[in-house]
Amino acid sequence: MCEIPQVRVDAEGRPLRLMAVHAHPDDESSKGAATMAKYVAEGVQVLVVTATGGERGDILNPKMDTPENVANIADLRRAEMARAREILGVQQRWLGYVDSGLPEGDPLPPLPEGCFALADLDEAATDLAAIIREFRPHVVVTYDENGGYPHPDHIRTHEVTMRGLEIAADAPASPVLGEPWQVPKVYYHQNFHRARTVALDAVMHENGLESPYRERLSNWPEDPRQAERLTTFIPASDYFGVRDDALRAHATQVDPDGFWFAVPLALQQKAWPTEDYQLVESHVPSSLPEDDLFAGIPTTCADKVDEWYYTI
Repeated sequence: MCEIPQVRVDAEGRPLRLMAVHAHPDDESSKGAATMAKYVAEGVQVLVVTATGGERGDILNPKMDTPENVANIADLRRAEMARAREILGVQQRWLGYVDSGLPEGDPLPPLPEGCFALADLDEAATDLAAIIREFRPHVVVTYDENGGYPHPDHIRTHEVTMRGLEIAADAPASPVLGEPWQVPKVYYHQNFHRARTVALDAVMHENGLESPYRERLSNWPEDPRQAERLTTFIPASDYFGVRDDALRAHATQVDPDGFWFAVPLALQQKAWPTEDYQLVESHVPSSLPEDDLFAGIPTTCADKVDEWYYTI
């Protein structure tokens, strides 16, 4: 690792670059936020791409659930995203699609016309490919094929990201998008898994506290296939507090007295001090398990970085 205040740079002397593709504002703060904050502190350029504006999200914080806030939810969520990205130190781009909402009922109602989940796949993926070619990330992180959970926008985010990676790397594809870029490494978020939940549940009981996970675990059978997906463990516990501050910035979506903060920060850091990922594509040598998303990418230490800098 580089000595402070040195930073790691790529073989061309440019900053390492990480792109995280998410469905809604707030997803970047609940999935991989501590990892991003850690890398920002190490001089990595981090870009969050947010597919939708979260316009159809419910207000999940009782203190914010007012008619006025419901009427202004789109503006509120943009303002919340601005605060969260400042806390995390990341850059951010909107992909520009409309939230699909989470359909409920049996049978499920149709998705609303014009929403992200119904967007043309190649059109949305080409929009993302243009950003990939512009930013030229060494690492892209997104959701797995199940979306992390089965929200239609999360599943569409997975599909759009994986297709966008193909288009970005394909030289004949859309030359107007810029120079092709093959992303060296691609990951899926895997932080919400049973082993981590068991560890958090145990540390709560060890300290005489009521665990919020008991009922969930009783209905969550062990699945060896989940363990096989865990390839990469990023030690990010020093940045869990930054993650929590970014989460609280999404005040309409997160109850500060609710589930997300039920386990004291110190106990989280003790019980499970990493954020976890699945390496799904690598064009550089990879040895598993990993503790660095940039493992295998040729890097060096520098006192300062090349003047090249990506800004939105």
